[in-house]
Amino acid sequence: MTNKDQMTGKGKEIQGRMQAAVGVLTGDKEAEVEGRAKEVEGKTQQVVGDVKEALHKAID
Repeated sequence: MTNKDQMTGKGKEIQGRMQAAVGVLTGDKEAEVEGRAKEVEGKTQQVVGDVKEALHKAID
C-alpha cells in the first residue's frame, strides 16, 4: 500500500529530474541544481513514507 508521503515524494522526485534535465539541456546551472535539490527532497519524503508504512505494518 502506498501512502501520501510516498506518492508526493515520487512526484517531487520526477519534477526534480525533469527540471534538472531542462537545466542541463539549456545550460542553466541554477535550474539544474534546483532540480537536483527537489529530487533529493522527493526521495527523502518517500523514505519518510516508507518508515510510516513499516510502522503501521508492525503495529497491525
